[in-house]
Amino acid sequence: MEGTKIATRDGFGEAIVELGRNNKDICVVDIDIGKSCKTGAFAKELPEQYLNVGIAEQNGAGVSAGLATAGKIPFVVTYAVFGSLRMCEQIRQEICYPKLNVKIACSHGGVTPANDGASHQSIEDMGVLRTIPNMTVVMPADYYAAKKLVAKAAEISGPVYLRFTRDAIPVIYDENQEFEIGRAVTLREGEDIAIIANGDTVRLALEAEEKLISCGIRTKVLDMHTIKPLDNEAVLDCLRKIGRIITVEDHNILNGLGSAVCEVAAEEGIGHVKRIGIQDQFGQSAPYERLLELNGITTERIVDTAKSMLK
Repeated sequence: MEGTKIATRDGFGEAIVELGRNNKDICVVDIDIGKSCKTGAFAKELPEQYLNVGIAEQNGAGVSAGLATAGKIPFVVTYAVFGSLRMCEQIRQEICYPKLNVKIACSHGGVTPANDGASHQSIEDMGVLRTIPNMTVVMPADYYAAKKLVAKAAEISGPVYLRFTRDAIPVIYDENQEFEIGRAVTLREGEDIAIIANGDTVRLALEAEEKLISCGIRTKVLDMHTIKPLDNEAVLDCLRKIGRIITVEDHNILNGLGSAVCEVAAEEGIGHVKRIGIQDQFGQSAPYERLLELNGITTERIVDTAKSMLK
């Protein structure tokens, strides 16, 4: 399936049904947008494990917390902009503070909502939630990564924020790829520069690596699917052996992947990091690829940045 385009929300929708079949403690708390978030198959096959609370995100968070105290493993499902911001107080007070086993599974992360406009483009969500103690923050890079990382999220105890894309993005992994939350995947090896990306920008990092290799620039590419806990050892390895890192993300460069990597570099006191992402501004209503271009999240920008860092 490599090269096929599938939204990561589709991987979530398939994974949650498989999990629910095998574990009756898995349940879905839907915020009335199951069609968009791909929970329809779960509701149809496993109605006793499914609850739709209506358009009431904060209530959905509270209900999920209650289910977790009863030994269930709830996945509360909505759009990323609502699951991170509208539910933020409940996530902090009712889920993270007592460290309850709630998974917040959100579609429409980053600018992938595109034509829905700025109000639905969640560009600060991972940054907001990674600052809350006890929270794990994950964004899969493709369909297979989504399926595997949803299953991994169900295995660990405690709150997890899972961020998925609305738009279809290329499949880059095969179905046998293994993932571990908190451990980056090395996709390419190189000694001249490192590119650390996550989610829908991993494919841009791989495209940039192909262009750079044709210029004689050997590039290491990491899929940092978990930004909390960050794979500090992978970042430190890049800093110590290469010294130059470009981060790429479909998220505000403030407090997201780039900031997390810069924190490691600053504390270690070595290396040079350049961040590519949304430049502290809201999105617009436009096609997805156009929004990436407007924000400088492109293969060409990565290539140009790499060349300038190597001068």
